[in-house]
Amino acid sequence: MEMQQFHYDNKIVKNFLYATMLWGVVGMLVGLLLAFMFLFPNLTDGISWLSFGRLRPLHTNAVIFAFVGNAIFAGVYYSAQRLLKARMFSDVLSKINFWGWQLIIVSAALTLPLGITTSKEYAELEWPIDIAIALVWVVFGWNLIGTILKRRQRHLYVAIWFYIATFVTVAVLHIFNSLELPVSALKSYSVYAGVQDALVQWWYGHNAVAFFLTTPFLGLMYYFVPKAANRPVYSYRLSIVHFWSLIFIYIWAGPHHLLYTALPEWAQNLGTTFSIMLLMPSWGGMINGLLTLRGAWDKVRTDPVLKFMVVAITGYGMATFEGPTLSLKNVNAIAHFTDWIIAHVHVGALAWNGFLTFGMIYYLVPRLFKTKLYSLGLANLHFWIGTLGIIMYALPMYVAGFTQASMWKQFNPDGTLTYGNFLETVTEIIPMYWMRAIGGTLFITGMLIMIYNVIVTIKQGSKVENELAEAPALERVTKKRTASEGWHTWLERRPIQLTILATVAILIGGIVQIVPTIMVKSNIPTIASVQPYTPLELEGRDIYIREGCVGCHSQMIRPFRSEVERYGEYSKAGEYVYDHPFLWGSKRTGPDLHRVGSKYSDNWHFNHMYDPQSTSSGSIMPRYPWLIKNELDKSQTEAKMKTMVSLGVPYSDEDIAKAQESMAAQGEQIEQNLYSDPDFAKTYEADKKYAAENGEPFVEMKNREITALIAYLQRLGTDIKVEATAQN
Repeated sequence: MEMQQFHYDNKIVKNFLYATMLWGVVGMLVGLLLAFMFLFPNLTDGISWLSFGRLRPLHTNAVIFAFVGNAIFAGVYYSAQRLLKARMFSDVLSKINFWGWQLIIVSAALTLPLGITTSKEYAELEWPIDIAIALVWVVFGWNLIGTILKRRQRHLYVAIWFYIATFVTVAVLHIFNSLELPVSALKSYSVYAGVQDALVQWWYGHNAVAFFLTTPFLGLMYYFVPKAANRPVYSYRLSIVHFWSLIFIYIWAGPHHLLYTALPEWAQNLGTTFSIMLLMPSWGGMINGLLTLRGAWDKVRTDPVLKFMVVAITGYGMATFEGPTLSLKNVNAIAHFTDWIIAHVHVGALAWNGFLTFGMIYYLVPRLFKTKLYSLGLANLHFWIGTLGIIMYALPMYVAGFTQASMWKQFNPDGTLTYGNFLETVTEIIPMYWMRAIGGTLFITGMLIMIYNVIVTIKQGSKVENELAEAPALERVTKKRTASEGWHTWLERRPIQLTILATVAILIGGIVQIVPTIMVKSNIPTIASVQPYTPLELEGRDIYIREGCVGCHSQMIRPFRSEVERYGEYSKAGEYVYDHPFLWGSKRTGPDLHRVGSKYSDNWHFNHMYDPQSTSSGSIMPRYPWLIKNELDKSQTEAKMKTMVSLGVPYSDEDIAKAQESMAAQGEQIEQNLYSDPDFAKTYEADKKYAAENGEPFVEMKNREITALIAYLQRLGTDIKVEATAQN
């Protein structure tokens, strides 16, 4: 059989590895800064673009899409070429994929700190960047599928199945969740509203975890673990069951993020059912990975690559046991909105994604540079420091989560809340936040050790960008299934059919859940008293979104006695029909705000934003002085309202024509309320006198951003009136 010579493209793999390490450090440093902000709330005092609310989405995007994303591309580009016995389909497409992805990351790093965000978790980037993501992702898929079609290896190995499913599903998720109507070049509103937006977002959010943080890494596991252990995959049959059951079931599980919310009950129950079923294929993958090491456990003692991969697979098993457990309603009632979820997420992110990436880097760098790893000792030191970092991070967060849930739900014998002040909980868990910061410091220290080890290894190696390889040409065979060929064996040599079947498998769950919620009106009963936001409230809501308030405050009161007692009447689906996007939140660092309207005076809100500790002793919320200094930009208000009309919000032509007049009147009323408050007037006059005496500029309280934000906060939860019932 005639052998064909060709070259693997190692340069693209190296580029993605360099980017993985660079963005990994950046993303984790931002995360570490955020961890210390829980301890020192005003660490970046007065710097708007370094505030917690703006940096949190930067951290999540940098770690998920920059660190993990580049690791996926590095692993796929390396393994796909060798599994398919072919150079990537197009060097040009490879370069567009690399530089396009880095440009997207830089765009995120610039826009998110500036408050340019959609606020949708893991999908915060605005519409021009969303389009760029879709285009670059298509380039990646085009390159991958083109390579598959020109392969020299007939049957597609299991890792390739996972890569195909990743490409197809992420494209579908990203496109449907990112449907939005632009207001301007950097502002848009989601086409979905309220309950529907929440369902689509968590269909995307959960499956971004499934198909960006899990399926591609399972593909990498199926390639790198057998390679590092020099053992075949434990079970081919198990890999088939694992793949198809995982991609079919995963897509249904999103609603488990929305249990006890205003989401229709049937959708919640579907999410719970499929989440529990998800345990089986997830653990099937873990078992397949760990049992691949049978007969090679002696190597685990000495080989840091296998050490990292064993802990990674174990972390995957722990996270995928915990996920279905958290989807049980009685467990979710305790865990949701607490730091338990933060612990759960980081076990997956740090152990599964982080450690598998580190193991892959330690495996690839010596091979790409034709040398030995500079120091096994440093690699082992990295492993132990990183492992300790994960433990130091996760365990305190579990304790914090249990503490929060317990304190929030406790009642006195007379029926009052034992811990009526939310801040009592915050004060109690500060020691756990200290331990988390230490754990994060250890984890990033380990990564810096790895980078040093890699740099020295590269320096002592040789530069081989085009690696010579050879394989026989692929001979044509019948398209029909032969008598000796199993159905799946036949499918493994038919990539187009495999891709189509994978697409059908992932579409079914989404269609069953999303279409009825959008199309059947009875799923979201309307409430006549619920009206659109006034122009000033709409502007205030956009400021709330810009500052990332949803990252710490929920707007979803669940139908629990403890929550109704603490926050007010539980939330109804019909209250959110004009919310583009929804702002239910996923973590309560501060109290729920859905019924905060009219609860406090305008002056209280003013002081709370200017200096939270002045109104709430012990608060870990940072100051927002720029909201008092910044003049409110009203230039796009009419355009925003017209966009909302296109989305079904019933603003009349007269409402839009009188928007500026309406904003001025409502703003003046709030300003009068502030001036009429003795405490505000006293502080205001003192500040004015101080500025005059010291020759400093003084900001008059006229048309400020704080006014719009107060208008929005005072509106929250006031559309429905709940009559108090007589107690027997």
